Amino acid sequence: MDELEEIVFKHALLNAAKHKGSANPGAVMGSIMSSEPELRSRAKEIGPISGKIVAKVNALSVEEQKAEMEKFDLHVEKKKKTKEEGLAELPGSHDNVVMRFAPNPSGPLHIGHARAAIPNSEYVKRYNGKFILRIEDTDPKRVYEPAYELIQEDLKWLGIEVDEVYYQSNRFEIYYKYAEELIQKGAAYMCTCDGGEFKKLKDNCTPCPCRDNSVEENMDLWNKLSDMDAGEAVLRIKTDIKHKNPAIRDWVAMRIVDEEHPRLGTKYRVYPMMNFSVAIDDHLLGMTHVLRGKDHLANSEKQKYLYKHMGWETPEFIHYGRLKMEDIPLSTSKAMEGIKEGTYSGWDDPRLGTLRAIARRGIQAEAITKLMVEIGVKMSDSAISWKKIYGLNRNIIEEKVNRYFFVKNPVKIDIQNYPEDNLETTIKRPLHPDFLKRGDRTLIFDKEVYIPKEDFTDGITRLMDAINIEIKDNSASFHSKTFEEARDVKARIIQWVPTDAIPAKIVMDDASIVDGLCEKDCKNLNVGDIVQFERFGFARLDEISDDGELIFYFAHR
Repeated sequence: MDELEEIVFKHALLNAAKHKGSANPGAVMGSIMSSEPELRSRAKEIGPISGKIVAKVNALSVEEQKAEMEKFDLHVEKKKKTKEEGLAELPGSHDNVVMRFAPNPSGPLHIGHARAAIPNSEYVKRYNGKFILRIEDTDPKRVYEPAYELIQEDLKWLGIEVDEVYYQSNRFEIYYKYAEELIQKGAAYMCTCDGGEFKKLKDNCTPCPCRDNSVEENMDLWNKLSDMDAGEAVLRIKTDIKHKNPAIRDWVAMRIVDEEHPRLGTKYRVYPMMNFSVAIDDHLLGMTHVLRGKDHLANSEKQKYLYKHMGWETPEFIHYGRLKMEDIPLSTSKAMEGIKEGTYSGWDDPRLGTLRAIARRGIQAEAITKLMVEIGVKMSDSAISWKKIYGLNRNIIEEKVNRYFFVKNPVKIDIQNYPEDNLETTIKRPLHPDFLKRGDRTLIFDKEVYIPKEDFTDGITRLMDAINIEIKDNSASFHSKTFEEARDVKARIIQWVPTDAIPAKIVMDDASIVDGLCEKDCKNLNVGDIVQFERFGFARLDEISDDGELIFYFAHR
C-alpha cells in the first residue's frame, strides 16, 4: 500500500466507524478534500482509488476495522454534546425535598445572588418541597444590619416564597453543643499551635502535638476558650492529615472573635467558622440537596468529615460553574463604599447590579428568573451581560406596555405658512399598535410644537402622523401633509409633542439625566408603570414631583 492509498484507507476506516462499518466513497472523497488540501490537485487520481479502498474496508468485519484503526492509532471524535440548558432533574430522592438560600447579610441581594436563590426556589416548587432562608451572620465584619430586611424584600420581589427563616446568630448554643459532642467523640481537638507553625506541619502532612490531647485536656481548654486572646487557640475538626488538599487537613471549626456583632453585641466571643455552622444547620434543618458554586468543592469535602464523625446522612451536594458578569458591577463592598462617598445615590442606583436597582429600572423579576433557569446548575461556567437581560426583559414587557411620545432637550417651533383651515387638528395614536382595543392617546396639533433639539437642523422633516415641515435658518415652515409626500422627498421622521406636553426627566442607566417633555396622556400613569417612549426606549415611572414633573428610570431600548 503506497502513501496515497494509506491516506485513503485511513479516511475510509474513520468513515466506516461513524456509519456502523459501512464507508461511503463520496463521503471519504469529501473528507480527504477538506482535511488534506495539498491533495486536491490529485482528485482525479484519488477518485478511482477511493472506490477500491472503500470496497476493501467494507469487506472487513467491524472487529477487523477496529483492529486496523488501532494499528494507525485512529480515533473517531465524539460529537460535542448539545448545550445543556435549564434545570436538570435533582439527583437522589425527590420526596420531601428541602433546600435553602443562605446569604451573608453584607448588603441587599444582587444578580449574582439570584444565581443561587432562583434554582433552589424553582426546584422546591417542582418537587413541592420546603424552601429555607438562612442568614449566615457568624462573621460580624460582614454584617450590614439593614440587610436582614433588604434580603427578604429582594426575595419577595423575585417571587420567591420562603417557608422558614433562620438566623445563625441565634444558634450559637447549638454550635457549642455539637462542638462539645465532637470533642467527646475524639473527632475534634483544641489546638494552641501558632498559625504559621501549624501550617508548616499541615503542609508536611504532620499532625500537630495538640492532636493527641486527651478528651479531658481538650474539654478543659474548650471551657477556657472564651477567656483567651484571639488566635491563642482554635477548635479543629479531625480529617485525614495526609489528604491531597492541604486546606482540608484538620480545618478550624471555632475561633475567638472580638468584633461587636450588630445583633449579639458582645454576648459571645467564641464564633463558629462557616463550614462548621453550615454543616450542622444543613443537617438539623433537614437539607436534602445543597446547591453551591464549584468554588465550594473543598468546603463540601470538609463538611463530609463532620457528617461522618456524627454519623449523619450526607445531603446531595450539587456544584455549579461560575457566573461571569461581563458588564455588571456586583461588589457589595465597593457599592457600599461608593454610597458612603456619594458616588452612588443608594443601593438602587441604576449603575449597580443589585436587584433593587434592576427593579427600579423596570426590569422584571421574570426576566431574571428565566435567565437563571436557562443557565441551570451545570458545572461549566456561564457568562451574562446587560444585553442578555435586556433581551429577555423586552420579550416580557413589549406586549404589555403602552407607547408614548417623549422629546428630549425640547425646542419649541412655530410653523410658518401653516394652512389656516387646519389650525388645530386632533391626532389619535394607539396606545399599542398590536392591541388596538386598549384605546388611543390624543395629541392636539397646531402650528406650535416641541421637537428634539438635535432634530432642529436644516432639511425636510415629517412630524410623525402629522405634517411635513422644512427647517431652514433656525425657522420651520409648512411643506406638505401626507406621508407619501414625505417619502418622495426622503424626509426624515421625528417625534414631537404638543404645547400642552408635561415636563419629564429620565434617569439613564449611567445615572445621567435626560430632560424633556412627554405627551399629556402620561398624566394617567401611576408610579411603577412601565412605558415605551417611541424611538427612545422603555422606562419606568419612578416619581411624580410636587410640581407635576414625571421622573422615569430608563430600562433599555
